[in-house]
Amino acid sequence: MTTVFDSIIARAQAPFKNEPVVDFKQEDKQQAQLNALEQVKSELGQTYPLLIGGQKITNQQTFASVNPAQPEQVIGYFSAATIEQTNEAIRVANTTFDDWKRVPAVERASYLFAAADILRHRRFLMNAWMIYEVGKSWVEADADTAEAIDFLEFYAREMVRLSDKQPVIQAPGEENDLAYIPLGVGAVIPPWNFPCAIMVGMTSASFVAGNTVILKPASTAAAIAYQFIRILEEVGLPAGVVNYLTGSGAVIGDTLVEHPQIRYISFTGSRDVGLRIYERASKPHTGQIWLKRSILEMGGKDAIVVDETADLDAASTAIVTSAFGFQGQKCSAGSRAIIVKDVYDTVVQQVIQKAQPLATGDVTQPGTYMGAVIDENAFKKIIEYIEIGKGEAKLALGGEHHGPGYFIEPTIFTDVAADARIAQEEIFGPVLAIIKAEDYEDALRIANNTEYGLTGSLYSTDPQNIKQAREDFHVGNLYINRKCTGALVGAHPFGGFNMSGTDSKAGGRDYLLLFTQGKAITVKH
Repeated sequence: MTTVFDSIIARAQAPFKNEPVVDFKQEDKQQAQLNALEQVKSELGQTYPLLIGGQKITNQQTFASVNPAQPEQVIGYFSAATIEQTNEAIRVANTTFDDWKRVPAVERASYLFAAADILRHRRFLMNAWMIYEVGKSWVEADADTAEAIDFLEFYAREMVRLSDKQPVIQAPGEENDLAYIPLGVGAVIPPWNFPCAIMVGMTSASFVAGNTVILKPASTAAAIAYQFIRILEEVGLPAGVVNYLTGSGAVIGDTLVEHPQIRYISFTGSRDVGLRIYERASKPHTGQIWLKRSILEMGGKDAIVVDETADLDAASTAIVTSAFGFQGQKCSAGSRAIIVKDVYDTVVQQVIQKAQPLATGDVTQPGTYMGAVIDENAFKKIIEYIEIGKGEAKLALGGEHHGPGYFIEPTIFTDVAADARIAQEEIFGPVLAIIKAEDYEDALRIANNTEYGLTGSLYSTDPQNIKQAREDFHVGNLYINRKCTGALVGAHPFGGFNMSGTDSKAGGRDYLLLFTQGKAITVKH
């Protein structure tokens, strides 16, 4: 007799395939997205509660998430969690863990499969929330949703695989097993720039592995995270497995990181915040009997290197796409283009020509490529860097900004020194530094001359140069003759070196190991 578990196992054993992105040139797809935008628009401005152990709690003190293109348009109001509520959420999650850790891995995986099915059905609605709340274009938002579906499908399969009998050596006279068991209560702190995909990936990896979660979304993307909470409620995830806390990181962040019952922190965000978490998580507190695990994905100052043998048209297209997709607000964004001198002028000209049409605008419209940057703080920081760049290099394109939203035009600096601030510091906006290299060796040296090591790309047809890049281009994700953004789950396990984080390899076969611990069990006959 076929059981429910049998069907889940069958789905888990089916080959994983990346979710296709939507072709918005198709009229029915375009209309579906327009309809979703209208529906979500009618839902803007609502007040959202905290969720602790299944209880919805609304505080008097709230904060607003706004549309970065129209800051007067409130996306939603969110309760500002207190330290006391944070402690209560951790207590509830810790109590829930005692039961959740005993739920079979196949059953835990079933919640991810069910959530993936609902997210597919609500794809255009989730896209719309991202278009409004963080200013993603239609294409960027849809790729984000597709990646979230991929994470759910992939991690469900991975948990079923890890729960199966592991290939350990059977010593004579013994029965040997290796079991991957959960850690405990985890603090999940996702970013605003991939507010669906990374938030869903970090959260689902945590609880499918048997952990319970305190999800503290970015304040500028809290409505998007709540849509996922609604999905988890609909699939019947037990109360207390995922708890939703909104509020200032300055108020509740340290409590989450330092609490003795928190077993791990999964964080994606800036270098400075990541380092603060790393330091504070390393210090044991009264009652803490473990070393906390820090799973950190931080910044990047990613480079695309172009040598004299490259397809220059393809390289220049990749440079523009990598630098200005989602306003350059990606840790993987190609914010440096390093071009050998023999083809420098040609590539610069092509990059400028291809970037010129990329005007910013209303991302609720299907053809808009770039929207506003996330908020006023980011807006001011990027403008400051543009002013710094004007004193360091030649402004070749853009540099303009306008309101009332936080719009900054695609900005390109040329003849940038390798040690210039705009070539070394993460700007996290639509600013590209183009650097001239003497030769390929020099280009590779410049590419590695940064404290980061997340993504990198080489455009070349020289087999020796490609071989050398494989060995010496020091990044966690290296792409040959391909843009440096857009990692695919399963195909490009994602995570970087140096100050880019702990090389977590999200979307890869190693990722769930970060949320588990291996228990070797031996029975002597």
